[in-house]
Amino acid sequence: MKSWLRRLRNFPVIWKIPLLLTVLLMVLGWMFNTPPGLLGKSDAVGYAVCHRIDLRSYHLGDRALPLCARCTGMYLGACLGLGFQYLFNKRACGTPHWTIIALLGLFVIFFAVDGINSYLTFIPNFPHLYQPRNFLRLFTGTGMGIAISAALYPAFNGTIWVNVSAKPGLSSFWQACGLILAGIITDFLVISENPLALYPLALISAGGVLLLLTMIYCMVWVILFNKENQYEHAGQLVYPLVAGFGLALSQIILIDAGRYLLTGTWDGFHIGWLENQLFPLYHV
Repeated sequence: MKSWLRRLRNFPVIWKIPLLLTVLLMVLGWMFNTPPGLLGKSDAVGYAVCHRIDLRSYHLGDRALPLCARCTGMYLGACLGLGFQYLFNKRACGTPHWTIIALLGLFVIFFAVDGINSYLTFIPNFPHLYQPRNFLRLFTGTGMGIAISAALYPAFNGTIWVNVSAKPGLSSFWQACGLILAGIITDFLVISENPLALYPLALISAGGVLLLLTMIYCMVWVILFNKENQYEHAGQLVYPLVAGFGLALSQIILIDAGRYLLTGTWDGFHIGWLENQLFPLYHV
């Protein structure tokens, strides 16, 4: 296995050209077999990672967003967090102060509690803590997305770059508060369902799915080829990023295909259908 990888590294053209062609063909195939338009493509991305239940989603006009309220918040929060850390602390790979870690840990707990409570409402007559609401799904999802970005950003930098900063991505409590404030403002824009704000936010949230998966799979490729901490600038990272994007798109294509074969529609799950799948004994 190691000798095979060494040969690929020694003859990069052998795998770089097929890589580009393969990813290009995947993109074209996916584009021609998914719903039309930017929102249609965003729906297809959301289709691979989210139930997209209409009642649990915000709406752009008469159509649900590509992701449910919880996932919309999570991927918007992740995009905000990654952009915020890049803006203030480029190539940071340090660990945040314990107070910030504790705050992010609370976000993860709130996300889990609200998610479990929401799930319990599928079970007929089963007790739950409170009535789920979309704004709670959105806010707890955003907190989770910020926590994900705070872990992913330094991990990515610490894996990729030659020259990194020992500073944390969120280097002060006030920076963390600024990011949280930006997340709250974004959430209120979503809640407003104003088309001028919601249209770009819908595209960003779906793009966030591809961004996170691409970063994660790019790290996998870099580690697989023993190229950690060997990149000095973004231009050198083109092929690992393309490879990461290819794996991300492969995951989306496979899940899209499986779900479409199962349901026969690009729509989100319907509550009654999902209840029947999860708890069929209650619906005999």
